Amino acid sequence: MDWPYRFSPNGVNSASKPACDCCPPGAGSHLHLDTSRVKHTADLYIVIMSASVEYNGTTGTADAGYSTHADDLNVFYDTGHMTFIVISSVLVLLMIPGVGFFYSGLARRKSALQLVLLSMLSVAVIGFQWFFWGYSLTFSRTGNAFLGDLSQFGLMKTLAQPNGGADTPDILFCLYQGMFAAITPALAIGAVADRGRMLPAVVFMFVWSTIVYDPIAYWTWNANGWLMKLPSYDFAGGGPVHVASGACALAYSLMLGKRSGYTTTQGLPYRPHSVTNVLLGTVFLWVGWFGFNGGSALAMNIRAIMACYVTHLAASCAGITWVLLDYRLERKWSTIGFCSGAISGLVAITPAAGFVPSWAAVIIGVVGAICCNFATKLKFLIGVDDALDIFAVHGIGGMVGNILTGIFGASYIANLDGSSHAPIGWIEGNWIQLGYQLAGTCAAFGWSFGLSCIILFLMNLVPGLSLRVSAADEDVGIDDAQLGEFAYDYVELKRNFNDAGLATGDDSASSSTEKVATAV
Repeated sequence: MDWPYRFSPNGVNSASKPACDCCPPGAGSHLHLDTSRVKHTADLYIVIMSASVEYNGTTGTADAGYSTHADDLNVFYDTGHMTFIVISSVLVLLMIPGVGFFYSGLARRKSALQLVLLSMLSVAVIGFQWFFWGYSLTFSRTGNAFLGDLSQFGLMKTLAQPNGGADTPDILFCLYQGMFAAITPALAIGAVADRGRMLPAVVFMFVWSTIVYDPIAYWTWNANGWLMKLPSYDFAGGGPVHVASGACALAYSLMLGKRSGYTTTQGLPYRPHSVTNVLLGTVFLWVGWFGFNGGSALAMNIRAIMACYVTHLAASCAGITWVLLDYRLERKWSTIGFCSGAISGLVAITPAAGFVPSWAAVIIGVVGAICCNFATKLKFLIGVDDALDIFAVHGIGGMVGNILTGIFGASYIANLDGSSHAPIGWIEGNWIQLGYQLAGTCAAFGWSFGLSCIILFLMNLVPGLSLRVSAADEDVGIDDAQLGEFAYDYVELKRNFNDAGLATGDDSASSSTEKVATAV
């Protein structure tokens, strides 16, 4: 199609792009639209939706975009693509309170509020860290194979230069990737359940993101990173987000020690205090994952749509699989089992979402659920009190997804965004890819687990940063001891039961009081 527009980047008309009559000499950069050449409304719609031009400024080093000499930097970007990434960013943000609700529902009542608060503190702490130096360390253009530099410290020169793709200005890419950086420590920090102090957990999130998350994300997604060059394929964060957070949770659980009353055979027997919270958190996560995986295409195209579909399919198959695995043992249909299975499927499909066909998503969902389900027993074998099974679901799920990407990855799926990929997985005869995927998985796990243990060990030596609450505080509950607030006013509930018992003389009321007291 002969597009009825032309662009003058510097306001100076050239022979190849002559000026229109409306342009005065030296006019600023703008787009010329010759409406006389538009014959149909549909053509005008196509022109408007496609009216962006190739970025013509500095690309090798950080630049705000003013090297283009364009008066309007919006001319280089399609508003449809940008809108899609903004919406995806919001969806990923909504996943973070979803993590808090999910974890709080699994925990005991007396520590439920802490887990919701920590998930939101992750948004705030990493929001600042990402602005301060996290984005520069992860996505600067002039780093080495291991880590970025501080050329964009404090978001210097971070505005309209493309990053991540031609359709994504730097500041938008920073917003979107900042949500990934925020949710990762939120996933890991659930390891503090029932026994971890607040202050060291908050400090740890900042330090861990700088030393652990930023390098792994750089290796994986920065064009200069060694895993990107290998290549080890990871569409949306199997390594940087899930393997890293799972390994971190394992390390945190190890360094904290076991909860009071924990046994190596049965753990700490109690029921999740709020199945409703678990279900609500699952809804937030499932919906948000469309932005997490679909948005990782960084443009509104068929690859993004395919990523959304396989994400939904894998979660569905994994949820059913986990329910059936639990049903075979207890002959009960478990809501917790369904939610855990759905999350395991979402985790497993994350690295594969932009690379695999829909039939492979079924396999990934089923295999991911089976592996994560059986991995919940690992904590008894290794003697680590991973209270919320974060390593089993996120660590193992991320590993499974990374490995299966090397088997089921298909270039014709990756090319749905208009790119050109060589054969990716085993199904296309690329046998070495599985080795590359294993390298990426082992690197993410080893770096995260090792550095997390070191960070936590050193922090525990610092006065005021001891990791664990006292035995008395653990018995009272973290919400009371550390927050002074409660997810539920259970103390008032106990008093009401007592009042009812005193008024009626009914012994059953007293027994109800005891049940409420022990439930917390």
